[in-house]
Amino acid sequence: MGGSKYFRKSFLMILFITSIPGIISAIGIYTFGLHSTEDELRKIHVDEINERVQNIDEQFNYLEESLSYWAFEPSFNSTLMDTNFVRQFQKTRDLKQKLLILQGSHPLIDEVELFIDGEEPVLFSPYLDYISNKNLIKAYESLLRGSKNVTWSHDELFVNDTRYTNEIVLTHQIPGVVKNPFDAIIVKVDKTSLASILGTLTPYSDGMTMLLNESNKVLLSTAREENQSLSKLLSEELMQQKENTSSFQLDWEDKTYSVSYGEFDRIGSTWTYVSAAPISAITSPIVTISKVILIASLSILLLAFLMTWFASNRLYQPVRNLVNTFAKHDIQNGERKTDEFTEIHERFNALSNERRYLEERLSEQIPQLRQNFLVQLTKGYLYDFSENSLNTRMENYGWIVKNHTFILIDIQLTGMYELAHKNADDDSLVTFAMSNMAEDITKEYFNQYTIINHYDLSAGIFLIVPSHIQDLRSSLHQLSEKIISAINKVLALKVTITISSQTEKVKQISYLFDEIGRGKRYRKFENQNQIIHLNDLNERNDKPKLYYPFDLEKEIIQCVRRGRTSEAEAFIRQFFNYLVENNNKELNVQASIMQLYSTIQHEIMHSGIDPVVLFNGRNMFEELTQIREKEWVVRWMVDQVIKPYVNFVEDNMNIEMKMLVDNIVQYIHSHYMEDISLESCADIADTTAYTLSKAFKKVLGINFIDFLTTVRIDHAKELLLQSNHKINDIAESVGYRHSYFNRIFKKQVGVPPSQYRKMKSNSS
Repeated sequence: MGGSKYFRKSFLMILFITSIPGIISAIGIYTFGLHSTEDELRKIHVDEINERVQNIDEQFNYLEESLSYWAFEPSFNSTLMDTNFVRQFQKTRDLKQKLLILQGSHPLIDEVELFIDGEEPVLFSPYLDYISNKNLIKAYESLLRGSKNVTWSHDELFVNDTRYTNEIVLTHQIPGVVKNPFDAIIVKVDKTSLASILGTLTPYSDGMTMLLNESNKVLLSTAREENQSLSKLLSEELMQQKENTSSFQLDWEDKTYSVSYGEFDRIGSTWTYVSAAPISAITSPIVTISKVILIASLSILLLAFLMTWFASNRLYQPVRNLVNTFAKHDIQNGERKTDEFTEIHERFNALSNERRYLEERLSEQIPQLRQNFLVQLTKGYLYDFSENSLNTRMENYGWIVKNHTFILIDIQLTGMYELAHKNADDDSLVTFAMSNMAEDITKEYFNQYTIINHYDLSAGIFLIVPSHIQDLRSSLHQLSEKIISAINKVLALKVTITISSQTEKVKQISYLFDEIGRGKRYRKFENQNQIIHLNDLNERNDKPKLYYPFDLEKEIIQCVRRGRTSEAEAFIRQFFNYLVENNNKELNVQASIMQLYSTIQHEIMHSGIDPVVLFNGRNMFEELTQIREKEWVVRWMVDQVIKPYVNFVEDNMNIEMKMLVDNIVQYIHSHYMEDISLESCADIADTTAYTLSKAFKKVLGINFIDFLTTVRIDHAKELLLQSNHKINDIAESVGYRHSYFNRIFKKQVGVPPSQYRKMKSNSS
């Protein structure tokens, strides 16, 4: 090949011929097409700026709309002005969390503050802070005196006396539709993020972008320090150009800049954006390409004669490069094969095998990808996707969704706590085994399904079935019974299966999960197998009657007060049995258990103990909602709530003092109708009146007289409602004279005894 004259001449001619079009094209482009292309590039540049300006304007619109939405949040009402945020720490925490959510809801938000103009002005930023500086208070109050409920423009008093000097701030009065607002939300814009967005208006290294307010004051600029004089020149030129066109050219330091500007109509203000980019940067591609084509063509023509001698190598080079790409390692080790095409064949076979291996790996990950998709769907992360796009994503995961309907089945295990061999780590293992059994059984009935393991003794089965399938309800029931039978036999646990309604829309799948979460709580609170069809439940629409043993609740609280753990456990069992016998739905039983725990927690707080400290910051309500077995609830109440409280009290309180108070309390309950005084009770207890009074205050949290009065008034209420005795007789029976009884009863209850009896009789 290297000695062929014809080959060399032919190759030289080909190189020469292929170079001529490039040279002619380069000259033509450089000579005739430069100016027209420059104009077209400028137009494209302006169009791109307009599109990006529209995007920025939409960002600000979304920010303003989001703030207006939050301003009408029900939590931001007039009660905030009278709220003690130190005592009502739950409300304080909710406000802080809402402000944090607002702060993270938009990329342009840097900080969020809530100013409450109460008796003691408060500032959430987002943490609670009481304002004592009068100048600072006046500055924030100026926001409430503004004529516009939402605005970007603010009084100089607010700008100068707060930390928002030279900041871009959006404020909204609360509420936004009254003349006398009492709160204000302050949103500080993140200048770094805004500068990054503004930078898209000038995607060139030598360009710059400015944002001006209605007074032509620079709010934000992306100009570097060496370009500050350019910023000043642009501001001056803008004053002259503003009423003419939306773009102009500006010469500065031997460069010509293409300047585009326009306005943002913001609430309460009008902003102007200015984008300046060197024309050379905009039009440089056509000049560069023309020169490159011309130079390359000339170079190829000059080098063509030299490349002739290497023609054979050039023709062989594609094959050589391909072999080197496949076998670099073999070449370096001197193991390269002489037959290049055999090497290529082997390498292609290896790539084909690797492709099949990767496809198998991908197919193994499909179930996990499907689960992740369902989790994202139920969490609302895919809310903005359209129905068609969600259908496409599901089809990409291998699902067939056209002319199909979606159903969700929930499997909940119970009876785990009753197993004698239960360990702490058994829950996840049992759930894993249950999920595997459910998968093996489901494949016998349906082709499209996904098992969702919740790892908390529950799992879900997501089914996709044809819309025209016959006897679907029967198939679902048979599947449920077979799963229950298998779990009963292998795991020795009871099962509650909840079957959702059907939907054909992907965006409504999340509602199936919500429906299951609510519907499964209608199971009977007993350790037995159950199948719940939510369609049947919705049709019945049962309205259960309230059953709550208030007497047992009082007995439990008394046992807690006296530290009698065993008696408390017995009463809790009676409490639970009463609930199960009268209304055994999990929804109602769990609500009553929650109420009992709340009452115990109230007693704990009333004794001066912080539940957060006592329970080491645990979320006791959340733990209680996860318990679905009777014995587990009883043990949890005793071991996790009552015993820690009793131990804490015994460790931190004089037990003799508590016994002293308990004895006097029993004496008062037995002799309340007699002439009882602090001194007489002190004599009975063989102590001093001062010691007894101090013990009452420490143990019960109230003084002796208030406790005695409460006991007598409670008995008087019972006699007023349950007997026909005269009020004089009732007064004497509880240890009071008639005139004093009327006065003390009205002071405690709010109405005289006769009116109280009449009110209760009418209401009954």
